[in-house]
Amino acid sequence: MKKSVILVAALVGLVITSCRKIEMDGGTVTVVTPPTTTGQTITLKGRIASDTVLKAGNNYILSGLVYMVNNATMKIEPGVTVKGDFQGANVAGLIITRGAKIVADGAQDNPIVFTSNSPVPRSGDWAGIVILGKAKVNSTFTGTGGGAGTIQVEGGIDNSFGDGIAGGGATPNDDDSSGVLRYVRIEYAGYAFQPDKEINSLTMAAVGRKTVIDYVQVTYAKDDAFEWFGGTVNCKHLIAYKTQDDDFDTDNGFSGTVQFGIAFRDSTIADISRSEAFESDNDPSGSINAPQTSAVFSNMTVIGPRASLANSGNSLYLAGAHIRRNSGISIFNSIFLGWPQGLLVDSRNGRAMELNIQDSTVRFKNNTIVGCGPAAGGTDITSYAFIQSTANVSLWTRDSLVNRMANSFFGNTVLTTIADAKMIAPFNYSAPDFLPFGGSNGYQPILTGAKFTDPKLANATVVTFRGACDAAGVNANWWRGWTRFVNQ
Repeated sequence: MKKSVILVAALVGLVITSCRKIEMDGGTVTVVTPPTTTGQTITLKGRIASDTVLKAGNNYILSGLVYMVNNATMKIEPGVTVKGDFQGANVAGLIITRGAKIVADGAQDNPIVFTSNSPVPRSGDWAGIVILGKAKVNSTFTGTGGGAGTIQVEGGIDNSFGDGIAGGGATPNDDDSSGVLRYVRIEYAGYAFQPDKEINSLTMAAVGRKTVIDYVQVTYAKDDAFEWFGGTVNCKHLIAYKTQDDDFDTDNGFSGTVQFGIAFRDSTIADISRSEAFESDNDPSGSINAPQTSAVFSNMTVIGPRASLANSGNSLYLAGAHIRRNSGISIFNSIFLGWPQGLLVDSRNGRAMELNIQDSTVRFKNNTIVGCGPAAGGTDITSYAFIQSTANVSLWTRDSLVNRMANSFFGNTVLTTIADAKMIAPFNYSAPDFLPFGGSNGYQPILTGAKFTDPKLANATVVTFRGACDAAGVNANWWRGWTRFVNQ
């Protein structure tokens, strides 16, 4: 084995610092003192059972699935780049197991980057980051490490140690901390272990609210950019760029608040399962299991495939938001630009979604839908689209839910063309600008109109504008400096 490689073996509890090198030869582990200079290439592999520091100036490679276990912490210094090795079935990924932590605390001018090790990177080169916590989930897993209130996270990451299980079981801790991701980019990740059992670029399962997820960009996700399975973590400043499937996917009782987010799609890239900015389920079967998925999103700007009404984009695009299977998600103060449909509330799984709207479990308030088409085959011209089962047609018609959600009480507005939103360059793929024009440019429909009186927004920062960005000030350019927008 080359002397420049560090191999972290299963069941070995050693601290990795700049003064250690761990090699494995035929199952025997030896510790060698490396040079004190940086510039080493260090390969991480297996289960890491002690606190680990990834230092700036070294090159780090993930080989296969790497697990932080035994309540250990992986600390990553600002400026570090970690590359996922691409080796066919031996796909690389980083899994932070229950009780362990990742502290990747970068800076706006010195972010931390997780990316592909391929010389010609492509979407799906490596698996991504999976964070597993001890907060509530609404499922039960009966295998190793499971029980009521636990979930086996999809993607084939579980093993004989139960390293792929999330949730606190009978004693969940909604205040659990899995560490920090701040000023972090995750590029070219996502892996389809089996159909509908993928690893996402950033998976958060039962992650507790004391975890910090802030200023995270996902680029070229093979599956979803961000997916939450249960948990209570609050997130801010999230960016999804050229995702294949869904940008923000919520399942299994996720109840956190997400504020200030951008999704920017490529009109040619979509997934066979149909692509949306938001997809939300209570669980895959649409059960009444508690806690119900009740995520709250505010100040999101989600840009679809249609730069103009004449654009169709990939036929697999569906809607800006697809809410289904008894989800209780709510969306406030957000902007939907250029989707085949704006809001799609899917009632094919019984009457649950109808009832969730009627009793205000699901709330869609003070949002602006721009340049989106109507429901296919429907008469709805405002782009509030509802898929109906035959038994429910009369109820939808009688209750006039479209009118309820579009009336002044809900504060939603519809603009016909992208230009009507008065944003600077939302569809520039290589150099986008998500800011609205300032008020000096005359009428500006998204600089005002945000409201935070709804009790569901108790955890949100109060601002006046809709969407992710203000025209100026501290909330305008938060996405600049640490992000990267590239054409693949």
